[in-house]
Amino acid sequence: MLTVDYDLLDLRPGMTLLDLGCGEGRHAFEAYRRGARVVALDWGVDEVATTRTWLTAIGEAGDAPAGASATAVRGDLLALPVPDASVDRIIAAEVLEHIPDDRAAMAEIARVLKPGGRVAVSVPRWLPERICWALSDAYHANEGGHLRIYRGDDLRSRLAAEGLRPGAEHHAHSLHAPFWWLKCATGVERDNAAVRAYHRLLVWDLTTRPWVTRTAERLLDPVIGKSLVVYADKPAVPGAAAAPAAPAARRWAAGPGRSDRERTAAR
Repeated sequence: MLTVDYDLLDLRPGMTLLDLGCGEGRHAFEAYRRGARVVALDWGVDEVATTRTWLTAIGEAGDAPAGASATAVRGDLLALPVPDASVDRIIAAEVLEHIPDDRAAMAEIARVLKPGGRVAVSVPRWLPERICWALSDAYHANEGGHLRIYRGDDLRSRLAAEGLRPGAEHHAHSLHAPFWWLKCATGVERDNAAVRAYHRLLVWDLTTRPWVTRTAERLLDPVIGKSLVVYADKPAVPGAAAAPAAPAARRWAAGPGRSDRERTAAR
């Protein structure tokens, strides 16, 4: 289930992509299959382990093109282990709403992005999220929960304040909004027949992609899409030629793609 539109992100083979708050790797997997050099980053130990396992499986199955590479690392979004201006593309999907100092996180995104690079940021959309908060405190008021609700203009202005230029935007996952409203209304931690039935619908949609649900979601996304996605560029330096990557940046970009087995063989 992808939130980001890779055509709007303009991800091309050979580009370095940083997937921030990667979770279990859904965006990293697609970027790897498209030929990028992917570094998936998350603070959760289990999430990093799961993502690394699946990235390895994709590589071993030959589902990624030659020249692509991928790894998963544990890291802090407020202090990214990445050199300045070393990343072509960044995805930060459904993570900023969890971070107390989201402005510092956006500053880190701007720092590591190359001039001319692009970031896709997704957050819960204001209206669907506001309904969830009104229906249930348990939905958001917990450790690691959602700390704020973004309006579109607010997110764009925060990105612009860090020197990024917000551009295209869209909404996604409208079929998921009623699911979460139902869960919040009946109890986030409770298991009930209605929630189970709706979950089966979402799984069916995810696994079979039938035209009826795909059409419904496309029509409903502008109205109740649960996620807002904003694409922003880091301005290129006017009149400056692209400089060679610094040694640290070259090592960072090349190193993560090699598996532990490859690194061992190279010793």
